[in-house]
Amino acid sequence: MTKKTTKKPRAKKTTSWWRSLWSLTWKLALVGLAVVTFYAIYLDQIIAKKFEGQKWHLPAQMFSRSMALYPGAAVNHPQLMAELKLLGYRKVANPRQVGEFSASSTRIELWRRPFLHPEGNQVEQRVMISFDADGVSSVKRMSDMRELAVFHLEPVLLDRIIAGDGEDRLFVPTPEMPSSIVDALILVEDRSFYDHHGVNPLAIARAAMVNISAGRTVQGGSTLTQQLAKNFFLSSERSIVRKVREALMALIIDFRYSKDEILEAYLNEVYMGQDKARGVHGMGLASQFYFGRPVGELTLSQQAFLVAVIKGPSYYNPWRYPERAQERRDLVLRLLMENDKLTVAQYKAAAESPLGLRSAQKSVHQKLPAFFAVVKQELRDRYGDSLLQQSGVKVYTTLDPMAQDAAEKAVSSTMASLNKRAKNIQVGMVVTDKYTGGIAAMVGDKVPGYEGFNRAVEIRRPIGSLIKPFVYASALNQSDKFTLATPIDDKPITLKNEQGKTWSPNNFDKKFSGQVPLLTAIKDSMNVPTVNVGLAVGVDNVVSTLQKSGWEEPVSPYPSMLLGAVNGSPLMVAQVYQTLADEGRYRKLTSITAVLDSQNQALDVSRAPSSQAIAPATDYLVQYAMNHVVRSGTAKRLGAAFPGVRLAGKTGTSNDSRDSWFAGFDERNVAAIWVGQDDNSKTGLYGSSGAMAVYQAFLQQRPPLSLRMVPVNGVINGYFDRTTGMAKQGNCDNIIGLPALETSYRPAANCGEPLSWWQKLVGG
Repeated sequence: MTKKTTKKPRAKKTTSWWRSLWSLTWKLALVGLAVVTFYAIYLDQIIAKKFEGQKWHLPAQMFSRSMALYPGAAVNHPQLMAELKLLGYRKVANPRQVGEFSASSTRIELWRRPFLHPEGNQVEQRVMISFDADGVSSVKRMSDMRELAVFHLEPVLLDRIIAGDGEDRLFVPTPEMPSSIVDALILVEDRSFYDHHGVNPLAIARAAMVNISAGRTVQGGSTLTQQLAKNFFLSSERSIVRKVREALMALIIDFRYSKDEILEAYLNEVYMGQDKARGVHGMGLASQFYFGRPVGELTLSQQAFLVAVIKGPSYYNPWRYPERAQERRDLVLRLLMENDKLTVAQYKAAAESPLGLRSAQKSVHQKLPAFFAVVKQELRDRYGDSLLQQSGVKVYTTLDPMAQDAAEKAVSSTMASLNKRAKNIQVGMVVTDKYTGGIAAMVGDKVPGYEGFNRAVEIRRPIGSLIKPFVYASALNQSDKFTLATPIDDKPITLKNEQGKTWSPNNFDKKFSGQVPLLTAIKDSMNVPTVNVGLAVGVDNVVSTLQKSGWEEPVSPYPSMLLGAVNGSPLMVAQVYQTLADEGRYRKLTSITAVLDSQNQALDVSRAPSSQAIAPATDYLVQYAMNHVVRSGTAKRLGAAFPGVRLAGKTGTSNDSRDSWFAGFDERNVAAIWVGQDDNSKTGLYGSSGAMAVYQAFLQQRPPLSLRMVPVNGVINGYFDRTTGMAKQGNCDNIIGLPALETSYRPAANCGEPLSWWQKLVGG
């Protein structure tokens, strides 16, 4: 009988299967580990590039001018008060911290914020500013009452030129972030931030249980580091793959960088709201967006709100849902109190306080299309097209926010009124700073914020009588022939050119006076005397005076140019009138004072040298005459509106009242304004009824500073015969006192009468 052998194939198969599975598992695990390792290395490189390089593309920032205060500065008490309000300073009885000021009728005590100035960092400083009738009389440091030579206020941030991603932010380093914001952020968003390694498994598990119980997502388990990883590198897509990648990146970030570095990145990256097309990121910009002031000056209540709004900027929009936003803020405050970060008294005071939001109508971005167009063109001319695409560039401009606001209000109100008389009229306006030679304000459309044709720069229209001060400057420079008292013929004349064509200029009222003093010809803007003066000094000389004063486009040297047959823009007019206002000194107008790169290093800039276009003494006589234009001439309505204030101005009207012009200045600003139709049709407006009305409204918004009109070297008080214009002594009859050039003032002896025998005997 054959013995049967027992086989156990199943056991062998099972063992073999487990061995195969184990082999496959550890191989797959090894492969997986290798993949994860290589992927982690890949992610590490991405993270390192972001964290150790340029974390963000910081928008180029454009700032206004920095108001300079010094003894003699042409800034009055109301102007400084308005500037401080614009900058978000708080008026208090006694300044106790940065960002506060107090005021009496003649003094302002100010605790200035620290800020970056083109000339270097400016530290916080407490000063006393005193005023007199002419402006600032003294600026003294409160610590030792030492008088300062010059004191700057921080400039206004006008706008940020954002990149294509639409993200806007204002970087604030952690040391400058209020501690209450950091405390509240950790309590609300990630209590174990300083204990975990980027991912908190317990928080994830706890959130999962809560969400399962609720049947929906009501709680998140992400750490601040995970949120940062998502915001920096990932999309908002909800998927397992994205969450795994987020967790892995959080682990790497936590391993490589300190908690303080992670916190600083989060505080400047977190999404805080939407400003139209711009995403508001980071606490620094959110502070400006919601409250209009730096984050370091926020109240406890406002700091708590910034942390509260992180959960849902749209849901907790304080302008749309104020009660919802306040409830969320109060929750954050309560958490701070319960964790001994606030006392009960502090909690109650903060919870009972309003949010203190900025006005929703007041944009954090200045809409200045005309001015920004000039700035960008100047930047292109200096540095090329790519400058504004660089991260962290800071452009300091010449814009005076108060002058710009006054100009915009003046244009809007006056155009609404003038439109009832002349339909579809338009306007261009340029205001300059007499002392710095910078463009202080610019409006290129009757709707100031409209981005279109910039009439302040791009129009070319006949400037009319605005050219006359340059005709008379050319004449008064020939002091042996002309003074303010010189009689000028006012009789019909006819001129013939080489082609035989004739030109017979006429006065506005079509009347002739025979002869008028040169001062009367200027103040009453008489045409025929102006032509006679221009022909006497030479048309070429007038053209030369105009071009030396800054007129950069060609001028045809025909007699008709003496009455303004010269096409220009408000910017071109502002340039030459700036020269008149600045004692005859020509400086090319600019819109930029300095540019700093991302390292706050100033970029090189070449400035055109200044030149003396008109002798200071001659220029003083022209200013004197232009003051009389406002006192009793064609602009006398302007003088009546501001009694006791010395102003200089000149009206201008082109043929058939197609163009209305005005140019004038006070002690601080020069303004040039055009009003007319885009199609060059008749408006029925004169210089005094159109453009001058805009200037008058501007001065009502920005009270003028009276011209000081201190005679310069070479100018004396002279006396002249009212009829003949002959220089006489002060004790003669029928004389008028007028300023004159010392070099040519030769008063006649014996009042111009023959000497008697006894006068001859005693030597005259």
